[in-house]
Amino acid sequence: MTLEDLRVFVAVCRAGSLSAVARELGCTQSAVSQHVKRLERETGVALLERQPRGVVPTRAGRLLETAAAEGISGLDLAVRQLRDLVDGHSGQVRVATGATTVRHFMSEALVTFRRRHPKVNLEFRTVSSGRGSFDALADGTLDLAWITIGPPVRGIEQRPVVELPWVLAVRSDDPLAAHASLDAAGLRDVRLIRLPPNSTSATHLDATCAESGVRLAYDTSVADWDTALLLAELGVGRAVVPAVPGLAVPGNGELRLVQLPGLRPLPVGWAVRRWDALSPPARSFAATVAEQRRERLAVSPRTAPPPPSRSPA
Repeated sequence: MTLEDLRVFVAVCRAGSLSAVARELGCTQSAVSQHVKRLERETGVALLERQPRGVVPTRAGRLLETAAAEGISGLDLAVRQLRDLVDGHSGQVRVATGATTVRHFMSEALVTFRRRHPKVNLEFRTVSSGRGSFDALADGTLDLAWITIGPPVRGIEQRPVVELPWVLAVRSDDPLAAHASLDAAGLRDVRLIRLPPNSTSATHLDATCAESGVRLAYDTSVADWDTALLLAELGVGRAVVPAVPGLAVPGNGELRLVQLPGLRPLPVGWAVRRWDALSPPARSFAATVAEQRRERLAVSPRTAPPPPSRSPA
């Protein structure tokens, strides 16, 4: 019994004629009859009853016709959906993000991707750590994870998209706000708000400062970069954070960003289980985010403009 046998049988039941189906398929009536006979041998019952003006399904034939028609319809739908998936027109993309990822890195790409792929379902999940993202990628519950690029992880492929320069965030009345930039040595006696403990970004910052012989001191810790910026703006402390895209610093506002050009930039980008195994929609979304980031870097400076010159308080 083959799928083609069932398709021909359903067609015969609906047409009520072997010869009509033969003409439609461009084959002989005998060939059509062979499909039906094969089904009758497999099932052990007569499926068609010959009448003066064609054929009609027997009771057993009606049972098989109903089941075959439903199955064929479901298979045809699945094939169409698979073709759409392969073409990138539909499907699902599951992305792991941090608290600030979508706003700072993906907002423009989301609009572009939605316009290009209106039928693709995007699902964003907040994952609290890189390890959690890697585990979800490994077990297949996620397609992509936006991460701070770190050391190699077995079974995971990492692909940098952009490098973020570091800035020192301080309140406008802070003495350090008068500086347009500082070298790493300028952070030696500065107590800072600590980035998320055990995070890749915190490890990277400590390492790049250590390269310049500077050991950072901390008196507060936060769960994400945005909270560090808010605390700096409130005057609760000072924070060294990556200059994420879209980080606006009002000229007359309370927050100032001091550039730290001597610190090695922080690479961020995509992690996947296997790039060659990504579905077309997932691959397209990853490429769209990277494309938008490259375009933004081409038309804008890497860091925020220096604060207006002022005398130390």
